[in-house]
Amino acid sequence: MKPIVTVIDYGIGNLFSVSRAIEHCGAEVHLTDSIEEIANAERLVLPGVGAFEDGMQGLAERKLIEPIREYAESGRPFLGICLGMQMMLDVSEEFGVHKGLGLIPGRVQAIPTTGADGQPHKIPHIGWNGLVEAPQAEEWNRTILRDVKVGDAVYFVHSFTPVPEQAEHRLADCVYDGLALAAVIKAGNLYGCQFHPEKSGDVGLSIFQQFVKAS
Repeated sequence: MKPIVTVIDYGIGNLFSVSRAIEHCGAEVHLTDSIEEIANAERLVLPGVGAFEDGMQGLAERKLIEPIREYAESGRPFLGICLGMQMMLDVSEEFGVHKGLGLIPGRVQAIPTTGADGQPHKIPHIGWNGLVEAPQAEEWNRTILRDVKVGDAVYFVHSFTPVPEQAEHRLADCVYDGLALAAVIKAGNLYGCQFHPEKSGDVGLSIFQQFVKAS
């Protein structure tokens, strides 16, 4: 019997590509905005693209905020992707201050407009960038990054970056012009990827594969 991955459909997200990538890893995908299906999910994915406020509004309109919070406390695997990762934190500073899901303590802040050398650089951060171990990260071989090697490149598109309060919640970073940006966050059963695994070739598929195996 195939493992089942429930993907939340709240009107925002790259649902087709995410679903196809997860199916490629041997799972059955259920796209849903049903409170009951989210509550009973084996594994839950929150995708997303676009503005933070719009994403939270989409969840609120469908009355999904509390069900997602309750699921997150269940110990079952959860994965946020791009905007979905950012919404896992407490608050975002994108176009004002907006409350998130509060699953992992922290804020979403604008990527600095200059690199570590003080020179201006392009915003948004777009393209392929390598993953590196965050300073206080746990070993990758016990996480969804088990098959990822330091330096493996994944695909980013973002102007804002999550900043967890606790350094141990940063599993992997990327370095953009000398600035370390959180690329993967983790707290227990909860994972978030700032990049798009579904657009990141074999490396992204390996991450989905490990998530599908998670229990």
